[in-house]
Amino acid sequence: MPSPEDLAPLAPAMTAWRRDIHAHPELGFEETRTAALVAKELREAGIEVTEGLGGTGVVGTLRGKGSSGGGNRAIGLRADMDALAMGEVTGLPYASGAPGTMHACGHDGHTAMLLGAAKWLARNPGRFSGTVHFVFQPAEEGLGGADRMIREGLFETFPVDAVYGLHNMLDMPVGSIAVPRSRALASADTWEAVFTGKGGHGARPHLAADATLAAAQFITALHSIVARNIDPLQSGVVSVGHIAAGDAKAPNVIPAKVVVRGTARAFRNEERALLERRILAIAENTAATHEVTVEARYIHGTPPTVNHAEQVQVALRAARATVGEALVDDDPEPITPGEDFAFMLLERPGAFAFIGMGAPRHPEGYQHNPHYDFNDEILAHGAAYWCSLVEAELG
Repeated sequence: MPSPEDLAPLAPAMTAWRRDIHAHPELGFEETRTAALVAKELREAGIEVTEGLGGTGVVGTLRGKGSSGGGNRAIGLRADMDALAMGEVTGLPYASGAPGTMHACGHDGHTAMLLGAAKWLARNPGRFSGTVHFVFQPAEEGLGGADRMIREGLFETFPVDAVYGLHNMLDMPVGSIAVPRSRALASADTWEAVFTGKGGHGARPHLAADATLAAAQFITALHSIVARNIDPLQSGVVSVGHIAAGDAKAPNVIPAKVVVRGTARAFRNEERALLERRILAIAENTAATHEVTVEARYIHGTPPTVNHAEQVQVALRAARATVGEALVDDDPEPITPGEDFAFMLLERPGAFAFIGMGAPRHPEGYQHNPHYDFNDEILAHGAAYWCSLVEAELG
C-alpha cells in the first residue's frame, strides 16, 4: 500500500492548494472559489466531476482498472471545505484575506489531502478495481452540509458500500492515525430559553416579576442534569454559551426579558433525548416557580458520530500499512465536539479517523482559535492513508 514517501512528490502541490484555500476562506454554502479549484484539479487529473450537489459540493468519480478485489464495489471518501466566521491573527504570509473568516479547523488541509489522493489514484488506476467517489462537502461547521448533500441524492447518485472521513488532531504525534472502535464524536445540539417577566426599578423588586432571577436559577439547575440524571457510566455535556438581558447603561433596571442559549452533547441517543427532556422541563418549572413565562426550545444539530466495526478494521489495516503499527491508535477516547459526517454514517457503513498534527505552533493555536494553522508536514501522510484505504477496500 502507498506510503507517505510515495505521495511526497505531490506534497508541494498539496501545500500550494492548502495555502491558497487558507488565504481565501469561505463560509458554509459559500465555497464557490474552493469548489472551483477542486473541480479544476480533478478534471485535469481525468476524474469525472459533478458540481453543485448540496449547493457548493463537488464529487469526483474515479473507476479503477485493476483486475482483483473491489470488482463492482464503490466507496466514498469525504473532505470538508468550509471555514469559520472568525478573524485570523497568525500573521502568516498566506493568512486569510477575508476579514472575519478563517480556516481555523483544518478543512483547507482536509481538502488538499483528498485532492492529492485523487490525483495519485488517477495516475495509478491499476492498483484498485471498483469505484471511488471523492466527496468534497460544504458547510460542515454547524450548517448541515452533509445532511443537505444526502437529501439532494448523494448516495442515490453515487452509491457506495462504505464511506470514510478524516480529521486533523493536535497533540497526536505527527502523521499518526487514530480510529475509534465505535463512538468517535458527540452529538452537537443547541438549546434556548427566553424568560419574560415584568421589568421594574431595581430598588423596588417587589413590583417586578424578575426574569433575571429565574434565568439564574435555571442556569444553576442545568448543571444537575449530568450530575444527577445521567448514568455515571455514560456522559453528557450541558454548557451555557450566551446570556443577554438589560442594558449596560441602566444597571438599576430589572429587565423584562432574559435570553439564555447553550450547547448540549452526548455520545448516545438515550442521553441526547434525556438532555432535551430535562433542559426543557427545568426551564418550564423554573419559570413557574418565579411567576414568569418562558419559551424554551431544543434544536437538534448533528447526531453522534459512531463508527461501524467492519470499516474500523479496514481503516486500521490501511493506517498500519501507511504509517506503521507504532503510529496507529486503535482505541482512542471519543471526544465531545460534533462532526456532521455523522449523517453519512447513519446512511452507509463507514469509519471516521483522526490524523496527528503534533503540538500547535502557537500555545493557543488549537482548532477554532484565531492562532490555529494546519501542519503541512502531514499532507503526504493523510493523502497516503486515503490511497491505502482505497487499496484496502478495492485492491
